[in-house]
Amino acid sequence: MMKKLLMAGVVLLFLFSQNTGNAEAADRNVRATWLWNPWMIYSDEAGTLAFLESKGVNKVYVQIDADIPSSVYRSFIEKAGAKGMRIFALDGAPGWVAPKGAIAQDQLMAWVKTYQTGSTAKQKFAGIHLDVEPYLYSGWNTNRAATVKAYQDLLTKAKNSATTLKLPLEADLPFWFDEISYKNTYGKGVLAEWVIAKTDSVSIMSYRDTAPFIIDLVKNELAYGQKYGKTVVVGVETDQTDEGSSISFYEEGEAFMNQQLSIVTNHYSSHPGFGGIAIHHVDSWKTMAP
Repeated sequence: MMKKLLMAGVVLLFLFSQNTGNAEAADRNVRATWLWNPWMIYSDEAGTLAFLESKGVNKVYVQIDADIPSSVYRSFIEKAGAKGMRIFALDGAPGWVAPKGAIAQDQLMAWVKTYQTGSTAKQKFAGIHLDVEPYLYSGWNTNRAATVKAYQDLLTKAKNSATTLKLPLEADLPFWFDEISYKNTYGKGVLAEWVIAKTDSVSIMSYRDTAPFIIDLVKNELAYGQKYGKTVVVGVETDQTDEGSSISFYEEGEAFMNQQLSIVTNHYSSHPGFGGIAIHHVDSWKTMAP
């Protein structure tokens, strides 16, 4: 009897270590993308999955649109999961930090709760991913302190909601939040560090088109990730932009982008805070030059 119990314990320990290892591997070897137009999985699920698979994507942030039937998301998530992809529910807007902005966040969380309840294990979202960008809200310039606190309130509430749903919470973060300070009821410090501490993972919008520049932009965030035992995903842009030629890989094309991302990955491969790469976004990635 004792021998059987011992063997059972060994098996359970092995399974636990395997599951833990897989989870850690998934968190540390991310190749993610943002899918802002979920209607493409409605109109061309097979084509969308084929594209993601061809690019080696293993994590997708998919925009939630309540007008799309839940069955569409369920089918996509199940088929994506069979190809080794984890799907996160994506939403957010600058107006979420407005006085009544919490309504939109509440609607998202309610939608996810209903969706998860009606889905099988293979059809469920693996987490929630927020892209709020409070600096695009008018209050960022007129009353930054209040807007920063509203953003912290939002993420605190979102984390509580995600915890209730038993889902991890992630957020997009501009690379320059390590230059934004706060002093309020949350204490005082650097906003980037606070967000990394309070979420499960972040994707840094390190939108530059050379590896040395990207490596330098994210070093503080990766240090915060290491400090709090979190992973930081390094995001790059592929869309055309009027913000300058150094922002996006749109001009250089995909081959050059992949070369630069390999340099970034090799540089940070052993860094405890490095979680992988994210490419913004599916629509522009599909049409960028080779």
